[in-house]
Amino acid sequence: MNKELIVRSSSDVVDFALLKDGKLIELHKDEEDNKFSVGDIFIAKLRKVVPGLNAAFVNVGYEKDAFLHYHDLGPQLPSLLKFIKRVSTGKLKDFSLKDFPFEKDLDKHGAIANAVKSNQSILVQVVKEPISTKGPRISSELSIAGRYIVLVPFSKRISISQKIESSEEKDRLKRLVRSITPKGFGVIIRTVAEGKKVAELDADLQNLLNRWNAMCKKLHKAHHPTKVLGEVNKASSILRDIFNDSFTGIVVDDEELYFQVKEYLQKIAPKKESIVKYYKNGVPIFEKYGIERQIKTSFGRTVSMAKGAYLVIEHTEAMHVVDVNSGNRSNKEKNQEDTALEVNLISASEIARQLRLRDMGGIIVIDFIDMGRAENRKALYNHLREEMKDDKAKHKILPPSKFGLVQITRQRVRPERNIKTKEQNPNLIGGDEIEAPIKVIERIEQDLERMYKKDHNKVVLNTHPFIAAFLTKGVPSIRFKWFLSNFKWVKIIPRDAYTYLEYHFLDKNGDKIK
Repeated sequence: MNKELIVRSSSDVVDFALLKDGKLIELHKDEEDNKFSVGDIFIAKLRKVVPGLNAAFVNVGYEKDAFLHYHDLGPQLPSLLKFIKRVSTGKLKDFSLKDFPFEKDLDKHGAIANAVKSNQSILVQVVKEPISTKGPRISSELSIAGRYIVLVPFSKRISISQKIESSEEKDRLKRLVRSITPKGFGVIIRTVAEGKKVAELDADLQNLLNRWNAMCKKLHKAHHPTKVLGEVNKASSILRDIFNDSFTGIVVDDEELYFQVKEYLQKIAPKKESIVKYYKNGVPIFEKYGIERQIKTSFGRTVSMAKGAYLVIEHTEAMHVVDVNSGNRSNKEKNQEDTALEVNLISASEIARQLRLRDMGGIIVIDFIDMGRAENRKALYNHLREEMKDDKAKHKILPPSKFGLVQITRQRVRPERNIKTKEQNPNLIGGDEIEAPIKVIERIEQDLERMYKKDHNKVVLNTHPFIAAFLTKGVPSIRFKWFLSNFKWVKIIPRDAYTYLEYHFLDKNGDKIK
């Protein structure tokens, strides 16, 4: 399995594309003006306490106040508030917490009016970026993420990732981390810590403690609101969260960013430093690796899949709805149940990819093709769970209902990725938008592939003049690439009467191929 990270940089935006065997599975964007990223910590003031919601609104500098629920205050809030007050006034200059007297933990069933009050200074962390008309969602239960561990101030707990299955390894890691964790701090051990030595864990811990001390120094006489701890740059945070030994390449088209990535990789995985490459080719990096094409075909309302099947993805305010369609696929050798299972399994793999690619969160309802056998429904459920196993976002999948519906909840922490795949209709001035040519080409290629399997040797394609020109232009043209792949020439005839998305294949007798 090849796993590559392709990084494209421009003046104010950096795009990160994660490829698995050449297929795009994740797409991230880092914009300079994004001031509210998940993980950022602010010193801010509570603006308003709302007992009816058991929550408070906090001014963090966004146009809409951030939302802080009572359950997000954290049990150590009294200790945190006391710490902030003493540090802000300059009375406390030792930030290690080893001699800091802790307060009694907050009652988890209490009321927010008894815990905080308006105009009070508080440290908060962004847990969900501003989405739609809502401001950021925040928490005062702070955590600072590292490569192998997450540091939790004012806690005593040592927790460990559930994805580490070996009980012996869990015990070993807990024992090591407990021996190096200073008093006043808790730690969450991440999945990538599996098999690591105490020296690597300690180096990561010391780095996090240094970041905590640097943050605390900013609190003295700080303006409200102020970001006192930002996430590391996007390249480093992505590598920190997704990088593992399965990566085979990291390609960067910006020299400064290339050295940043190389330097960070030297710290976390020195043996893998050689996989970082600087891209200097004249062809745009996303074009070279086929990412631009995949973006055009993967986003939008419809998503084409293998064997003629396709998805229809609809977005509403309350949820996302996905409809699975078998398309014009027919297979006489199998019965309807087996065909439905095959299409559903293909769709499940694509849906797992689409959720990561678009970063879809909240409630997702999928209408799979109905299957009568319970064992087939179970096979579909297990396959979907397996495909979503690598998804970093917290999610829960319910088994298929009697109607063939599968419900998924997936953690939503930032706005969904939405890339425009439609263009202005060239047939109309100021008219409706239509799918970009690349989307039409993908459908044509899938139909062509099925025709070759049915031994149609001489094929004529009738299509709109714009599509015909798109297929035949350039050296080599798309049509010539088809010829190199199949050694069969496709005659393309432009038809002025066709609509932009209309096309038909004809056989050697001039009859339409269905």
